[in-house]
Amino acid sequence: MARAKKAEADKAGVKQKAVCSLCGKPVDPAYKPFCSKRCADLDLNRWLNGAYVIAGDSSDEEGDEPLAEREPPRDDF
Repeated sequence: MARAKKAEADKAGVKQKAVCSLCGKPVDPAYKPFCSKRCADLDLNRWLNGAYVIAGDSSDEEGDEPLAEREPPRDDF
C-alpha cells in the first residue's frame, strides 16, 4: 500500500520527505538515511551481530577450508 501512495506522489510530482528506516522520523542529512546517530549505531550493531544477512550460496567450495589448508596460487601460466 505504501508503494502505491509513493507511485501516486511521484506521478503528481510531489516530493515525499525521507524517513528513517528504523524509527520513521524525518532523516537528518548528517546521518542519512537515518534520523540520528543513535539509529545509525543501532543499524550498524544489527549488521555486526548478524541480524542482517545478505543471501548467497552457502556452499562456496573455496571459502569453506581454512587459509592454511589451501594450496598456494600457481604462477606458472
